[in-house]
Amino acid sequence: MAMSVYRRALAYYRPFLGQTIYGLSLSVLANVVNLLKPWPFKFLVDDILLHKQSQKAISDWLKTLNPAQAAMALCAASVLIAAIAGALNVVKNVVLVSASLKALLRLRTELYSYLHSLPLRFHDSRRSSDSSFRVAYDSQSIQSFYNKSEFIFNSVTSMIFYLVALWLFDRQFTLVAMAVIPPVVLTIHYYSNRVRRESTTIQERESDVLATVQEGLSSIKMVQAFGREEHEINQLQIRAHESLKANLKLTMTTMNSALIVSTLMAVGLAAVYYIAALHVLNNTLTVGAFMVLGAYLVALYQPIEALTNTVWGMESAAAGATRCFEVLDRADDVPDSPTARQITSTRGDITFENVAFGYDENRLILKNINTCVHSGETVAFVGGTGAGKSTLLALVPRFYEPTSGRVLLDGIDLRDITKKSLRNQISIVLQDTLLFSTTIRENIAYSRPDATEEEIIEAAKRAQAHDFIMQIPEGYKSQVGERGNHLSVGQRQRIGIARAFLKNSPILLLDEPTSALDPTTEAAIMETIKELMRGRTTLIITHRIATVHDMEKIVVLKNGEVVETGKGDELVAQNGTYAELFRSANLE
Repeated sequence: MAMSVYRRALAYYRPFLGQTIYGLSLSVLANVVNLLKPWPFKFLVDDILLHKQSQKAISDWLKTLNPAQAAMALCAASVLIAAIAGALNVVKNVVLVSASLKALLRLRTELYSYLHSLPLRFHDSRRSSDSSFRVAYDSQSIQSFYNKSEFIFNSVTSMIFYLVALWLFDRQFTLVAMAVIPPVVLTIHYYSNRVRRESTTIQERESDVLATVQEGLSSIKMVQAFGREEHEINQLQIRAHESLKANLKLTMTTMNSALIVSTLMAVGLAAVYYIAALHVLNNTLTVGAFMVLGAYLVALYQPIEALTNTVWGMESAAAGATRCFEVLDRADDVPDSPTARQITSTRGDITFENVAFGYDENRLILKNINTCVHSGETVAFVGGTGAGKSTLLALVPRFYEPTSGRVLLDGIDLRDITKKSLRNQISIVLQDTLLFSTTIRENIAYSRPDATEEEIIEAAKRAQAHDFIMQIPEGYKSQVGERGNHLSVGQRQRIGIARAFLKNSPILLLDEPTSALDPTTEAAIMETIKELMRGRTTLIITHRIATVHDMEKIVVLKNGEVVETGKGDELVAQNGTYAELFRSANLE
């Protein structure tokens, strides 16, 4: 499981393989240069301060200088070595960080794109804040994988270089130094699964915190209206406390493991220093050589100890990556058929044949729906709350797939038409028009981004929105605020209708387009909607009977079934379900 996550995460770097190899090559070169760092000080101690001969060639060269000059040359050499290693590391970091950011961009884009392609059934089953958390935060695990993988590579190559150097220096020291490695590996293995599990819990608790904040702030009017501020704050405290406990638990786990590893390192370091000190006392090792040995030993143990935290970081990253891959592995339950065709136009004939639908197999919302909407015809679907009106409408653009039966467009099963080309033939006006936090112009043009300024203005005029737009100081460049809260409900609705005019699709779906409006605004909006419906196949659902009573065809739903079909007056005369709705609306 773990290796599978690691392989999938690192696979995102294949497009940047050349860049990665270049960066890792610089890392290897920097490690080679780092091997030289202690040697100038060895010669400074042995040849200049203690007057003991080191390597003959270097000792002879140092003798050509006076002690002060030799000391300055050796110190300058140490600075030069450090500068070269530092420069190599800077270039390496720029190259590798650039690759990691590109991979993060790739994963975020892919994840966000796939979330958009998944059907509404997926989004209905989870909070939007959780999906947002995965895109914004869990996706960062891909960068952690890369950075930590690079660190592991750098640490391992560094360890190999220092082990080889120690082996050439003294095999006894090397064997003693390596004795601590097996118990360190066992410690890391023992704690790794626990860290992964606890990291996953943290991600889930943090997602809960984000969900609580997002829900509370998005409903701030209701919270303040009912005086529920303390309740919402308490909810956040509960979620945040759960996150705190999860973080503390992971911290204790990592600290315990770090304590064990650091103790093992201290034991190994002390053992080598003790043996080396005996060699110095026996005059079999110079003080300068002791310094080189100590530098190499510290350089060997540092990456081993750091690898512990790196492994924990990898496990934490694996938890985040797993949450991302859970989304990417989710099958689309409303897929395009391999043989699905693209359509560029349609007459607009819509037929429901024996359609049934349920969010789960044991509870059907729609049952045995058989009805037809002819090209250019307007059909109203009415019924009580929970009758299945909105669900039926959602089957037309394939937001959901029928549990059984089929929906046809011009005699073609919708499953044999690509979703994108199908939806290009449909305009939708919802009960509460959704606006983005941008300008009025961009919100209208959302249905057709390539529209000209003249086309946008014409659509706004036809939706009777142009006049109020021009009364706003910045006109079409005015910002609408988050979810359009700078505009009234009626103004938002007119912008939604302007979108539909601009898209100019042959099929129009109206989902309770006036239910949130007062009677005066509703009457004005309905006049605009009637203009929009002209010449289009229109399906409208509403619980306001007065709005659709005079329409040419009304389909009455009850408990997910079609119980009556006809014109308003005819249905009233039948004294059935429609007549009850008609009378309850005080229209008699």
